[in-house]
Amino acid sequence: MNVALASLPAEPGQANEDFAAAAARAAVLLDGAGVAGAETGCTHGIAWFSSTLGGLLLSAVTAHPARPLAECLADSLRVVRSLHEDSCDLSYPASPTSTVVAVRADAGALEYLVLGDSTLLLADRDGKTAALTDQRLDDVGKRLRGPLDALPTGTPEHASALAEYRDALTKLRNRPGGFWIAGPDPQAAEHALSGSVPLEPLTSVTLMSDGATRPVDCFGVDTWQETLDVLTSSGPSELLRRVRELEAGDPEGRRWPRGKSQDDATALHWVLP
Repeated sequence: MNVALASLPAEPGQANEDFAAAAARAAVLLDGAGVAGAETGCTHGIAWFSSTLGGLLLSAVTAHPARPLAECLADSLRVVRSLHEDSCDLSYPASPTSTVVAVRADAGALEYLVLGDSTLLLADRDGKTAALTDQRLDDVGKRLRGPLDALPTGTPEHASALAEYRDALTKLRNRPGGFWIAGPDPQAAEHALSGSVPLEPLTSVTLMSDGATRPVDCFGVDTWQETLDVLTSSGPSELLRRVRELEAGDPEGRRWPRGKSQDDATALHWVLP
C-alpha cells in the first residue's frame, strides 16, 4: 500500500482525539468527540476511546475479510464497552463518542462505512471525485446553531452558547430524527452509511476528519477536486498546513462561524496502483 498520513491536534500540546491507521488493503479514521466542559463519566478520555476503537476496528476488518464492516464496527464497540464499563459510567449523556470511516479492498471492490461527519473522498481514472459524508449530524447542527454562529469564536458569550448547543445536540444523539455516532451503544453501527464501489476505476481513497475538510465544507473556498490536487501533488501535510493558514486568517470565526477556532485535523491518503 502507498499511504500518506498527517494529523495535527487542535492546539500544540493538546491531546489529538483523531485516530487513523492502515493495514494491508484496509484503513480507518476516527474523530473522537465529547461535550466541552461536561462530565463524560469516563476516566480514560476521548482520545483513548477513539484510538482504542480504531485499533480494534482495523484488526477486525483485516482479520475477518468476509464480515461486513458494520458488523466489525459493532463487535469493536462491544469490546471497547467491555474494557471500561466496570470503571466508567457509560450512561452519561456526554460519554465519549467518535465518527468512523472504514474502507477495505477485496475481490475487485472497495467496501466502505461512514458514520458521523468525517469524509471519504474517492477519485477515479476519469478525473472525477466523489465525497461520501454522513450529513445527519450537520443537518441537526444547522437547526440548532443559529445563536452560536452569531457570536465571535473564543469569547465568553460564544463559550456559553457552545455549551448550550452541544447539550442540545447530545440529546439528539443516536436516536431517530437525530444523528448516529459510535459510542457506548453498538447498535449505532447499524445506522452507518455503507456500501461498495468497483475498485479498478479508482486512483485514490482519502479518509479525512472534519478538521481537515474545513476548506471545502466549512469555509467554502476549495472544491473536492482542489483538495485532491493538493493531496496528489504535496500530500496530507500540505493540506493541513492550508487548513491552519485559513483558520489563522479568521481566528474569531467572523467570516466562517464555527465551534472551535482550530480543530484536530487528520487526512489519510491511499494511492491505488
